[in-house]
Amino acid sequence: MNQINTVTFKNFDEAADSILQMMAGLLDINTLFIAKNDQQVNEIVKVVNKDEELLQTGEQLPFKDTYCKVSVDHGNQLLWIPDITQHETTKELTVTQNLGSGSFVGIPIYFADGKNYGTICGLDTKPFDLNEEQMELLETMSSLLSYVLELDGAQKQIDNLSVPIVPITEGVAILPVIGSINEIRVGRIIELTLGRSQELELEHLIIDLSGIIEVDDLVIGSLLKIVNLLNLLGVHAILTGIRPETALQANQSQIDFTKFDVETNLERALTKLGFHLEKE
Repeated sequence: MNQINTVTFKNFDEAADSILQMMAGLLDINTLFIAKNDQQVNEIVKVVNKDEELLQTGEQLPFKDTYCKVSVDHGNQLLWIPDITQHETTKELTVTQNLGSGSFVGIPIYFADGKNYGTICGLDTKPFDLNEEQMELLETMSSLLSYVLELDGAQKQIDNLSVPIVPITEGVAILPVIGSINEIRVGRIIELTLGRSQELELEHLIIDLSGIIEVDDLVIGSLLKIVNLLNLLGVHAILTGIRPETALQANQSQIDFTKFDVETNLERALTKLGFHLEKE
């Protein structure tokens, strides 16, 4: 029985890489690329060059001076220009003068709300032909990338809900860690915690662990990593809500919690930071 290999993507970046590599093997076009724009600047975010390096990742140009704008202005349909030196929309562009000759094909990529993200394109200094199947392939890849962008956006919303850093006052916030922890979620917690800590310019972050469902070496190890990384950023971390099973697991893992700032509960942690809580 033949084994079917499935490919999974963590995000838009990985999907874009895979799609360009696949298309490079199917299309006789020197350069395939994905660009994004903010209507002002066009940036090459992914590129595959074959024989001649026409573009580089990270390269930027004013959006108005690019083939990508021509593609976006054409609407949500594929635009194929067999001769860039003769087409009315490209013959006067500086990029055409630099290339000297060739063909271009492009189709926009959109966010779920209809806003343009950028384009997926092909470019060559030699003329190339496209048959109906190849055009359909480009259209399908544009739709797929638009769908991945939508999933990416949804995932970011889920991540923000699952890593809810709550600002208390200037420089102080709380991170309640809730539910089960796996390797993928650990990575997202670390990434979002560090990012949000810098955005909020935190000095103190209270990490409440009372909502963790299950504790194992992965959880303990990830907590240590988060605390150490926050320390490198100059953020003082306080752990609260450590349940007996967490303490036992830490002991079995030979983790010395005395090296960390630990308080019994959130109230004690806030008091330690100078907050005075009163019941009305």
